[in-house]
Amino acid sequence: MMIRKLSLLAGLSLLAFSGGAFADTVRVTIAEYSKGTGPYFEEAAKAFEAANPDTKIQIEVVPWDSLQQKLTTDISAGANADLSIIGTRWLLDYVKEGIIAPLDGNITPDFKARFIDTFLTPSVMDGKVYGLPIAASARAMYYNKDIFAKAGIDTPPATWADFKTSAEKIKALGTETYGFGLQGKEIETDVYFYYGLWANGGEIVKDGKSGLDSKAAIDTATLYKSFIDGGLTQPGVTSYSREDVQNLFKQGKVATVITAPFLSGQIKNEAPNLNYGVAPIPAGPDGGKGTYGVTDSIVLFENSKNKEAAWKFLDFLFTTEQRTKFDKIEGFLPVNAEEAKDPYFADNADLKVFTNLLPNARFAPVIPGWEDIAQTTSNAIQKIYLGQGEIEPTLKEAAAKINETLK
Repeated sequence: MMIRKLSLLAGLSLLAFSGGAFADTVRVTIAEYSKGTGPYFEEAAKAFEAANPDTKIQIEVVPWDSLQQKLTTDISAGANADLSIIGTRWLLDYVKEGIIAPLDGNITPDFKARFIDTFLTPSVMDGKVYGLPIAASARAMYYNKDIFAKAGIDTPPATWADFKTSAEKIKALGTETYGFGLQGKEIETDVYFYYGLWANGGEIVKDGKSGLDSKAAIDTATLYKSFIDGGLTQPGVTSYSREDVQNLFKQGKVATVITAPFLSGQIKNEAPNLNYGVAPIPAGPDGGKGTYGVTDSIVLFENSKNKEAAWKFLDFLFTTEQRTKFDKIEGFLPVNAEEAKDPYFADNADLKVFTNLLPNARFAPVIPGWEDIAQTTSNAIQKIYLGQGEIEPTLKEAAAKINETLK
């Protein structure tokens, strides 16, 4: 009887082991880009698990606007996942605090060769790779061809002066459509200001000091405020986030919006009859220009107990097949060199505009305290937009605060 019981226990133990009781569980925190984000990662996890039955992938999808707070809370409690998507602009602070593990021990020359250098470089610090570019994009101007035609505008504006003239012609139509869809709320409110700043020859930070009190910044704020005061933007710009302004464009309520490649896919799905074009962001009086280059990174936390299994999942996510699926769903630019050869990307006229802008792309500065700097900038810009502060003193006050952060 005892032998039979022991045999039964041994059999149960064997079943438990073979059933995955001791399998690695890799937790992954995912930033939600669209309704397709969660389903993509769940499908990718199942495909990986089928090929690696000893590993369980646990996906948690978090809205972008609450991701940073969640990570801060989880990291403080030691309850963070093994892998997470982060804004690459957060990476420096995480690296300085020893939170992120370098990936160099796993990166072979063949693996590194998968990437387009432009998008891998922002995650390299002190010669070490601390993240992989899970999402990449740039910014360009979308314009409504039908509205432009009604206003007698033949081509998208090449300069900001042209842009203002075009917006005035659109206003003269007397419709409820506004020429400039201007963002003034939430993430990238500061970035919308940088488009004009770069065009006017300004810099966000130069020689370790804020460029927000420069002539270029003052000229840009004056220009944007003239659009608002002239009724050339939608009313109440500080109430409109990036997604809100994109929706106005899809609805034909604004004639232009400056945003990322993913809007093209949204238009095809949500507003297929919208007749639109994509053009570079207008240049300044001396030809100054620049697009905003953006990468988000997926990182491995230093306190992960499953680094080997987590790396295997990263390797899987960055195969050409998986990258192609993800970027098609989300409307991002290819980060994988082989992926970029796919006709979906290679023959896409909209995406070509964005890729042609990459040589002049500006990325968020890799400096400590960047999020605080961006928020200070956004607060100052919103104050100006609302008419609650004079332009020059408001910008100088913000620049002084940023300089303290930079110290």
